[in-house]
This record gives sequence, structure tokens and C-alpha cells, in this order.
Amino acid sequence: MKKLTFILSLLILPVSVFAQDTWVEDPAHSKLGFTVTHLGIADVPGYFGDYDVTINASEKGFSDAQVELTVQTASIDTRVDKRNNHLKSPDFFNVEKYPTMTFKSTDIKEADDDKYELTGDLTLHGITKPVTVTMVYRGTIQNEMTQGNLKAGIQITGTIDRSEFDLGGDFPPPMINNEVRIKADGEFIKQ
Repeated sequence: MKKLTFILSLLILPVSVFAQDTWVEDPAHSKLGFTVTHLGIADVPGYFGDYDVTINASEKGFSDAQVELTVQTASIDTRVDKRNNHLKSPDFFNVEKYPTMTFKSTDIKEADDDKYELTGDLTLHGITKPVTVTMVYRGTIQNEMTQGNLKAGIQITGTIDRSEFDLGGDFPPPMINNEVRIKADGEFIKQ
């Protein structure tokens, strides 16, 4: 009997150790933003209002996180309708031809306590390139306001070169800087 119990525990242990949790973003407490410098003198911010992010992780501190993001490019918002419409046009995002951009992580490396370098494939404007961003795990809490659901805080920052994705080629620096700074803040709910 002891031998059978030992064998069963060996079979069950890997499942519990390697079980991955799925976390989805809480839209009311999350945002996906960017900033680009205009004319070399002013930073212009923008956001995407329609996106889905899923994180799978088995480690408590998200050190093995696998991140998948899908953004509806037509949801871009810079607070100026004329600029939004121009960014949706073939000059930039060409949202009719490329309605989504996606990111799928391929690797994660610890950089510091609760700070990671997250690498993945970004597909934007029909072009896929590897990018590396910084991911910070900001903790996990049990939210009593939502029936005790576990929530985790994740922040991602990084830069991409818009010229590598053929975005706005007719608008070179300094008119619009090629470097686009990304900042995403999210609360994620354990499923």
C-alpha cells in the first residue's frame, strides 16, 4: 500500500508543480499606452481602447510568464479625432488591411527582483519582428470586492522603432520620432 501511495504521489506531483494558471486583464483597471515625440520638442501620448491580454504562469512571481496580446488597431485614441483618423489611414496603421496587432512572448529572463526582460514576436502592419520589453510584477492580492478573486499587477515598458514596421514612412524624424515608447499597466484576474 505504501508503494502504491508513493507511485501515485509521483504521478500527481508533476501535475500540481507544473500546473499553469491563466490570468486575464481587468479592462476597468488596465491600459495600453504609447508616447512618441513630435517635431523633436513635444511628447504626444495615445492609447488603444480595445485589446485582450492573457498571461499563463505557474510560478508565483510570474518568472515563467507567457504573454499573448491582441490589439484592435482601430481603437487608437490620441484625444484628437483628426489625428486618430490619420493614424488609422494607410499612412500609418492601415486598419482596414491590418485590423489587429499581436504580441506573443517567446522568452523571459529575470533582470532583478520581480523584474524581467520579456521577448516576443510583435506583428504590426503585416510585419513580424522580435522585441524585448521590461515586465515588472507588482504583486498579487485577494480582492474582497470581487468575491475574493486573486488579482496580479503587471507593468510593461519598452520601445519599438516604428520604421521597422513601415509605419508612417512619409513622416520621418524630427516630424515624428521613430522611437515609440510603450507603457502598459494591468490588473489581471486569475481564472
